[in-house]
Amino acid sequence: MGKKKYIICIVQARLDSKRFKNKIIKKFKDKTLIEILLNRLKKSELITKLIVAIPKKDKILKNLLKDKYNIFEGDEFDVLERYYLAAKKNKADIVVRVTGDCPLIDSQLIDAGLKKFLKSNFDYISNINPPTFPDGLDYEIFNFKTLERSHLKAKLKDDREHVTKYILKNNNFKKYNMTSIKDYSFLRITLDYKNDLNLIKFILKKFNHKKNFTYTDICMLYKKNKKTFNKNYNNFRNTQVNKITKGQKLWLEAKKIIAGGNMLFSKRPDCFLPEKWPSYFKSTNGCKVKDLDDNTYYDLCQMSVGTNSLGYSHPEVDREVAKVVKNGNMSTLNCPEEVLLAKKLLSLHPWAGKVRFARTGGEANALAVRLARASTPKKNIAFCGYHGWHDWYLAANLKSKNNLTQHLIKGLNVDGVPSNLKKTIFPFMYNEFDQLKKIVKDQNIGIIKMEVIRSDNPKNNFLKKIRKLADQNKIILIFDECTTGFRETLGGLHKKYKVNPDLLVLGKAMGNGYAITSVLGKDKIMNNIKNTFVSSTFWTERIGPVAALKTIEIMEKKKSWKIITSRGKYIINNWKKIAKKNNLKIIIKGIPALCSFYFESKNNNAYKTYITQEMLKYGFLATNVVYLSTAHSKLIIDKYLKKMNIIFKEIREFEDGKDVYSYLETQLATESFSRLN
Repeated sequence: MGKKKYIICIVQARLDSKRFKNKIIKKFKDKTLIEILLNRLKKSELITKLIVAIPKKDKILKNLLKDKYNIFEGDEFDVLERYYLAAKKNKADIVVRVTGDCPLIDSQLIDAGLKKFLKSNFDYISNINPPTFPDGLDYEIFNFKTLERSHLKAKLKDDREHVTKYILKNNNFKKYNMTSIKDYSFLRITLDYKNDLNLIKFILKKFNHKKNFTYTDICMLYKKNKKTFNKNYNNFRNTQVNKITKGQKLWLEAKKIIAGGNMLFSKRPDCFLPEKWPSYFKSTNGCKVKDLDDNTYYDLCQMSVGTNSLGYSHPEVDREVAKVVKNGNMSTLNCPEEVLLAKKLLSLHPWAGKVRFARTGGEANALAVRLARASTPKKNIAFCGYHGWHDWYLAANLKSKNNLTQHLIKGLNVDGVPSNLKKTIFPFMYNEFDQLKKIVKDQNIGIIKMEVIRSDNPKNNFLKKIRKLADQNKIILIFDECTTGFRETLGGLHKKYKVNPDLLVLGKAMGNGYAITSVLGKDKIMNNIKNTFVSSTFWTERIGPVAALKTIEIMEKKKSWKIITSRGKYIINNWKKIAKKNNLKIIIKGIPALCSFYFESKNNNAYKTYITQEMLKYGFLATNVVYLSTAHSKLIIDKYLKKMNIIFKEIREFEDGKDVYSYLETQLATESFSRLN
């Protein structure tokens, strides 16, 4: 028999956590959490000695523990050196690494890892690469030679701040990972934030009678208290910080330095798959997107929120833009393409007399409202739908926080919007003509502003009735077709229903991914531009008009609106088939080229999140919404539908009693806009 191995468990601990200062000395009853952790480690049958390795400056922690536990003080930032010197001083053969923010650590799991280590020739064993146990039951095991080699070889600052990073990224070490029979890595029972503390205290209270409760006990408790545990889906595992994708890591950085994290609510990762969404792209082509880790996905999702109905990186459009970049995008002089684009749009909309260009949908909508208010003595607006972020629109929620619930987002806060706009804007629901009539009668309405279609088609001549109501009351009618324009006709859905507005807003798909929007209107209204002031430097740039001219030319040639409508109908019909096949009830919304579905179930959002999670594994960016493009071939769509059928089968099992939440690897997706998607 060989000499018995001297096994040292070194607990890495400090008090100055940036996220939750002094977290490890928070108390449950008469014990601090670090003491609870250390007492649980004492239950190990194989650990020879227990060491707490702390920074030299942590005098409070030292004084708290020194009478009962072995303390080693080392460098605050060179944690690798701190571990190495602690192990060397205590003549360790084998080192077990545990961090101080895991108060519920299970000594039986560590012993299982140690038994495996002692019987093998591995240099490193852990249960976190990849994790299948709950976050908070993490351990790493390595021999002293491996630690010493890392200490001598690791030169990078990041490798010194993390004890095992050099080991993990070096293929010369023999490594092994311990796994759970069932994956519970989505459970978070570590201590990093204040809300983590609530769950840890809940668990400790439940097991007060059983002081050495195990991983199995915790899993059984979770099954009986899922709602309590699921409240703690919030952050990445600490042990995964170096393993998360580049896109996820960049999103964490972005939230610290960009107000709101990014520029568009609809592109927030939390709207899709919190903690797992690729978040950022490197390149695009057709309907494919490559992320920062070089993973390529088919985009059966929002196609950049509807901007690319001809597909990403369309070669003809991009070639025209490249010429602009070469010849110059901006000048003291104006670009001639804006005149050519104006002529083209007016030829598609002969009811209109003039055009004005902008770059974004919110700008164009605000411009339309300004022109309308300049053309009528009645300034109040009745609206239906989503029309951007400007004060005139968000003022709807000043009177009631629920006014924008069905049009934008539930419970939207509108701090910063002047309170004197409270009585200037009034919402009405789509297809509720009598509701609009009453608003017009009671509120001195001068403008009706609406999306031509919301989630459903117009009923009972809804649009024609509104046109007549506007004419009878000298009200300016504005159609916002930023989203629906060029998707079912060449220009706008109002052409399909043969109802012309007084002002029309077009955008998104018009430039196939390049920024360009427009407001078209009757001469009488548009001429009032001289009575107000609307002007912006970058409305004069050249790329947008050039892209729009080429995009519309290609649309006309290919009849793109017919292609994407046909493919949308194909998807809708197949959604219905696979739903029926799996005995699921779904509701279809939107126009075919911009379609969506919802499950008639209280777990709809959980199912939507699950779809995104699983489709990502199959190589698709997908949720319950599809924006179609001409790049979506039948072959790609059939691949998508085949995978969706598999997931619908699994959702059937959830409906039959299997717990969907135990299969979710992240928290639920944030509810998005209440419009066509």
